Amino acid sequence: MRLSLFSDYSLRVLMFAALKGETFSLSEVAEAYSISRHHLVKVVNYLAKLGYLETRRGRGGGISLGMPPEEIHIGMVVRRTEDSPIIVECFDAQHNTCPINGSCRLKGALAQAVNAFYESLDRHTLRDLVAGAAGTGMKKQLLPQE
Repeated sequence: MRLSLFSDYSLRVLMFAALKGETFSLSEVAEAYSISRHHLVKVVNYLAKLGYLETRRGRGGGISLGMPPEEIHIGMVVRRTEDSPIIVECFDAQHNTCPINGSCRLKGALAQAVNAFYESLDRHTLRDLVAGAAGTGMKKQLLPQE
């Protein structure tokens, strides 16, 4: 399974926010990851709409986490940021043209794999991703001046 860039960037922004621990600008996160501000605008707006981030405009504004990192489950973030969990045609009843649909066991096997993928991600929170030595290393790379 492959995550979209939107999901990838969403997770990166959330990790940055958790590591930063305070309000930051879109430019800061764009520079830290060498990602276009244009791409991140959509990501940040969507994450704010979902409640994962808070955004404030104007003087004294910026971006910050909208909830504690231990309440942000990675599986749910990925579910909410992925456009389509359809990994093969037969998962989409409206567009399925596979002649062996209904007698093929591949669909069931793939559905189990997708469920296992999300169940694994559900066991991790944003806090888990930025804790300990890994978090310290990421902080040094992304926030070298702090």
